[in-house]
Amino acid sequence: MESRNLILAIILSIGVLFIWSFFFEAPEQQNLDEFSLDEEVSEVNSDELDMEAIAEIEESLGIDNANTIDLSEALSRDQRVNINTQSISGSINLKGLKIDDIVLKKYNETQEEESENIRLLQPLDTFNGYEVTFGWIKNQDATFETPNAETVWKIRNNVSVLDTSNDVEFEWSNNTGQTFITSIALDEDYMFDVTQKVINNSTNNIVINNASKVTRKQSPSLSGMFILHEGLLGVLKEKLELIDYSDLKDDQETLNFESDNGWVGITDKYWLAALIPDQEKSFKAIYTYDNGYIAYYRSLNATNVPGGETHTVDSQIFIGAKEAKLIDRYKEDYGIYNFDLAIDWGWFYFLTKPLFNVIYFFSQLSGNFGLAIIYLTVITRIVFFPLANWSFVSMAKMKMLQPEMTRIKDLYKDDRTQQQQALMALYKKEKVNPISGCLPILIQIPFFFAIYKMLFVSIEMRHAPFYGWIQDLAAKDPTTIFNLFGLIPWDPPSFMIIGIWPVLMGVTMYIQQKLNPAPPDPIQARIFMFFPFFITVLLAQFAAGLVIYWTTNNVLSIIQQWIITKRTTIKTN
Repeated sequence: MESRNLILAIILSIGVLFIWSFFFEAPEQQNLDEFSLDEEVSEVNSDELDMEAIAEIEESLGIDNANTIDLSEALSRDQRVNINTQSISGSINLKGLKIDDIVLKKYNETQEEESENIRLLQPLDTFNGYEVTFGWIKNQDATFETPNAETVWKIRNNVSVLDTSNDVEFEWSNNTGQTFITSIALDEDYMFDVTQKVINNSTNNIVINNASKVTRKQSPSLSGMFILHEGLLGVLKEKLELIDYSDLKDDQETLNFESDNGWVGITDKYWLAALIPDQEKSFKAIYTYDNGYIAYYRSLNATNVPGGETHTVDSQIFIGAKEAKLIDRYKEDYGIYNFDLAIDWGWFYFLTKPLFNVIYFFSQLSGNFGLAIIYLTVITRIVFFPLANWSFVSMAKMKMLQPEMTRIKDLYKDDRTQQQQALMALYKKEKVNPISGCLPILIQIPFFFAIYKMLFVSIEMRHAPFYGWIQDLAAKDPTTIFNLFGLIPWDPPSFMIIGIWPVLMGVTMYIQQKLNPAPPDPIQARIFMFFPFFITVLLAQFAAGLVIYWTTNNVLSIIQQWIITKRTTIKTN
């Protein structure tokens, strides 16, 4: 019974991992209030106005893939204002006032020396077009003009480079007395502060609304499958909304929300483009597909601007890497509601994020995320010490009771009922619980999931080295036993990559298994013997950081279990 329970616990721990990944980590939509963009409503804030706004602000959206141009041509054909800070470089297109050229200077595509920096945004008429726009919308029967995708803005303050010390002011005037001024500031990281102003120099009142949009032409190949959400998202009605690309394009859905706070955007595993309205004003968010995936918002209520007066709107745009501490700081500094949910911490948020904070703290002390993972492992062993200690004492007694259990089974081999009663009496006398070996494994499953998720989604783990051959804790161990860990000049296929750390994990699991009670049934014993090999092959495909955690945990368990076994004595007479 005890061996079956331990086997069941191992199977359950692995099975739950895959079940959880496949089913429960799938992004869900919550309370989606679905309307049509061509709904006929006469007010100035109607969905009909939204349709007009989408067409008016971004007339350049309808670009066919066959007519795309290369990046260098797209960046050179219009006048631009350069962007240059310690974190990003790029430019803003004066035509349409589009942020469509952003390169992340701190991050590279790979760990190769010549690897290029991550390009996040690029002009929409390139194949992988991805851009942010913002502007104004008006009632369809208004007699004044608003700037659109073809508008060429002028630089108002003679600044040629947007950086941390130089804001840029853009200006455009129509023929009916309205002047539009947009000021853009940028901090040392990834936050753009945008101030939009309309000056009504005419004698007539105007009714106007501000809007902003992020558009992505292609959906990327998803790296996380069901374990990670990549696509459109936002915090709306105080809830996180996760919207798949397929929901908009394949299912031809248009999703509408109204919210008093929050934000909208498009996310990758590590990168984010997010639009952040004034958190004190209500807004309407729309997600749709129109030759590109669109996350869009506008103020919920249009503003009446009398002649001679000015209307100003402040907002922010985040374009960059989802660094956890930075995201948290922006959440507090700008009062952005639940901005930390931009990082997909998963269902175990209450464990995943605190575990990340602990690892981050230790990484700052040690200078190495791998050491921080080991420190976390030691802490979790201390936290679960009483439970593990009770379990190991029980298992040690079970191992020492093996001869007596065998004697009872032989004695009552023809009477199963009497055999079970005798075994239960033995367990009760020696205060042994045959399922005790399962509990530490079951209790630690949530921690295993949380650490797995944390390693998978946190950019801080991306390309974070340990020691020796482990240069990326978020990637699997690159060595493999099938070429003798690099001694043979042969590159095996991916499924045969079983590295040094997974092998160490398998060895420690085998040693730990030998300290447990052996199954009395020879067939069970043979099956049980293959479990370390099975889990070694399985875990070899996981992040090296996770394997280091599990291996360290095994070593600490072996030490604790060995000491307890040496100290345990029983009497069976």
